[in-house]
Amino acid sequence: MGIALVLVLFAGAVTYVVTRPTGSGTTDSRSTSPSTRGGTAGGTGAGRGKAGHGHAPPATFKGPVGVEARWVIKENQKPGTTAWHISGTAGGITGYTDRVQAQQGQKVTLYVSTAAPTYRVVAYRMGYYQGTGARQVWASSTQTGSVQAACPATSTVYMVECSWTPSLSFTVTKAWVQGDYLLKLDGSGGQQSYVPITIIDPSSHATYLVQNDVLTWQAWNRYGGYDLYGGAPPGTSPTYAQRSRIVSFDRPYAATYGGGAADFLGEEYPLVRYMEQHGLDVTYGTDITTGTNPSSLLHHKAFLSLGHDEQWSLTMRNAAINALNHGVNLAFFGASPVLRKVRLQPSPLGPNREMVNYRTATADPLLATDPAQVSQNQWSTPPANWQPSQLVGSSYLGYTIHAPLVVTDPSSWLYAGTGLKQGTQLPNVIGSDMNGYVPTAANPPDVQILAHSPATPGTGSGHYADTTYYTLTSSKGGVFSSGSNAWIPEMGCTPGTAACPATKLSELTGNLLKLFGSGPAGATQPSVTNWQQYYS
Repeated sequence: MGIALVLVLFAGAVTYVVTRPTGSGTTDSRSTSPSTRGGTAGGTGAGRGKAGHGHAPPATFKGPVGVEARWVIKENQKPGTTAWHISGTAGGITGYTDRVQAQQGQKVTLYVSTAAPTYRVVAYRMGYYQGTGARQVWASSTQTGSVQAACPATSTVYMVECSWTPSLSFTVTKAWVQGDYLLKLDGSGGQQSYVPITIIDPSSHATYLVQNDVLTWQAWNRYGGYDLYGGAPPGTSPTYAQRSRIVSFDRPYAATYGGGAADFLGEEYPLVRYMEQHGLDVTYGTDITTGTNPSSLLHHKAFLSLGHDEQWSLTMRNAAINALNHGVNLAFFGASPVLRKVRLQPSPLGPNREMVNYRTATADPLLATDPAQVSQNQWSTPPANWQPSQLVGSSYLGYTIHAPLVVTDPSSWLYAGTGLKQGTQLPNVIGSDMNGYVPTAANPPDVQILAHSPATPGTGSGHYADTTYYTLTSSKGGVFSSGSNAWIPEMGCTPGTAACPATKLSELTGNLLKLFGSGPAGATQPSVTNWQQYYS
C-alpha cells in the first residue's frame, strides 16, 4: 500500500501529515516533523583521517556512524536556508519536469500551470546545512503565469497524462552537485508547491547509494483523480475498478501529496538529512537508475531502499539480487518492499516515463507475448511465482498499524552502545505498513530477528512486525529489513518531545550504516539464526 503527505506550517515548524489512501477513499493519518537535532554536519569526523607531512587527506574515511566523505562535510557546512519551506497551504501552482533524474550538462524542461500573474522557480538541494535543511543553488527569472490545459484520464486504462506547453528550461551546471532537490514554484499571489528531481552522478563509487522511490511516489499520485489504487472523475468517490492501469510522470504530483513532493519529505528526507548531517559518503539515484543501469549497484557497498518501496520492475529485482550475490549490502527501510511487479515504457516526453501495472496479469496485453514482463498485483502470483521474502527476509503482512518497536535481541550489533535492553519499547516505530517473518514462506537461511513487535494490522494478517537481518555464506552480503514504514518518518520527529524515538532510532541507523559501509556485512557480523525462538 502507500502513503501520501500533506504539508502544513504551524508557527514556523513544518508538519507532514502522513495519509494512507485506500481503494474506498478512506485514510489513516498521523503527524511527523523534520528533525531538529543540533550539531554540525560531519563535525565529529572533520578532523579525522588527515595524513601528515604535506600529504593530502583522504577523500573518504571511517567515522562513528559510517564512511564519511570530505565533499559531503564541506557541502553541508555551506550556508543554508529555511526558505525552502512552503508558507501556508500548498496549491494554486503546479508543475512537472521532463526528467525524473538528471546529471550535470543535461537540460531540464519545466511545465508549470498557475493562475498567478507571475511566478519564480527556486531550486534547493536537500540536506542538513547547519540545521536549515537545504541550500539554494539556482533561481529562475520572473516568469509569466498561465493556466495549462486539463489532463483528462484516458479510457480503459485511466491514465492521466498532461500535454502542456513548456514553461522554462535550465541546464544542470556544476553548481548542481549530486543529491535530492526540490524545485519550489512560488507564485506572485502566494501560490506555492514543489517539483522533486534527483541529480545523479553515474560515475560515482560512493559507499552508500540512496534510491529515491519515485515509482511508488507515482503509484500513489492521484493528480487528475486517478492512481494505481483507485480513481474517479472529479467530484465523485474513487473506486478500485477505475484505478489506473498505467500512470505517467508527464503530470504533477498532487498539491495535497507532500505539497507536490510526494513521499519524499516524510518518507525519505529524514534519513537523507541524517546522512548529510554526518557527512556520509553518499550518492543518489532513483528506481529509474536501478532499472536502466542495474550494474551501477555494484559500484557501492550499500544500497539503501528508502520510504515505501513497493513497485519493482524485473530489471530492478535482478539488479538487487545480483548486487547481493556480489557482496553489496541491501537495506530496506520501509515495509512492503518489492511487493508489486511493474514495468516501464516511454511517454511522449521520453523513455521510462509511464509505469504499467494492470494488477491482474490476465488483463496485461503482454501476457501472451512476453510473460516475464507482465505486471502483477504481487510478485508471488503467476506468472512470476516469486516471493519477495527470498530477497527481503520477511513478508508483507498488511497496513493500518500503530505500535512500538520491541527490542528482542539486544546482544545484536544493531543495539551496540545504545543501552537498549530486552523488551525496551521505542514508541511509534511500527506504523502504516508492516512486514513479519512467515516460517512457511520462501525465506533465505540464517534469518535473524532483531525486533519482534506485537502488532496486528487493520487490513492484513499476522500479529508481529519483525525487524530482520540475514547474510549470505557465499558473498557475505547482508540484508536488513526494518519491518515498518515508520522507521524513517520517526527519525524526523523532534527529540525530547513526547513519544519521539528519533534519538535511539538514529543510533540504530548509525550502527546499520557503519556495518553496511564497511563491506560485506557477513564478513564481520554473520547473521545468527534465531527465528525459531519466535515461530514454531
